[in-house]
This record gives sequence, structure tokens and C-alpha cells, in this order.
Amino acid sequence: QAQLVESGGGLVQPGGSLRLSCAASGTIYRVNDMAWYRQAPGKQRELVAIITGGGATNYADFVKGRFTISRDNAKNTVYLQMNSLKPEDTAVYYCNADIRLVTSFTRNYWGQGTQVTVSS
Repeated sequence: QAQLVESGGGLVQPGGSLRLSCAASGTIYRVNDMAWYRQAPGKQRELVAIITGGGATNYADFVKGRFTISRDNAKNTVYLQMNSLKPEDTAVYYCNADIRLVTSFTRNYWGQGTQVTVSS
């Protein structure tokens, strides 16, 4: 089994920055794609950014140029650097990862979510 634990959320003023972290732990053989999603109140969960095991990235249009996804494969950790935050970025941010376990099974995992609030 594996689990994802996020950290780094909080309250920030418009124009500010936050860095989210998500660490995978457990009986892991390899962590494949890792991604960040978000869900605002009353809205569906949406993809924010994704990074492959090889480091290729892709972003939702609404965060391009403001957010950067990165990963540390040695630590099985993915990061989301969020700059120039806007009130509409307020949401619960979820980490997601495809993890191959030592048992050879590959499963998709979700973190518990971390609240990001952008407000003056």
C-alpha cells in the first residue's frame, strides 16, 4: 500500500505565493505520473498540472505562467509553486499519483487535500 500526504496550504493575499508539497510513502517500487488537482466550493475537481516520471509537464491554461510543478524522485515528492495567486485560485488542492508497488500492482492514489485561500 501507499499514501500521499500534502502540506503547504494556507491563507495568502492576492499576488502572493505558496508552495505545496506532496510526499508518497509506503511499499513503493516507482512513482509514475504525479499531478495536482483542485476543487472549489460548488465546482468539479479540475486538473491543475501534471508531471511524468521523466519530468515532462503540462498545465491547465488558467495557471500557465503562474504555477510550476516539479518533483524529487529520490524523495517521491511532488511540488507546486504557486505565484501571482488570485482569489479564484481558492480551493482544496489534491495530490494524485500513479504508484507501482513492490507487489507489481499499479494503483492511483489521492491525497487528503490541503486548503488554499487567496483573500485580502
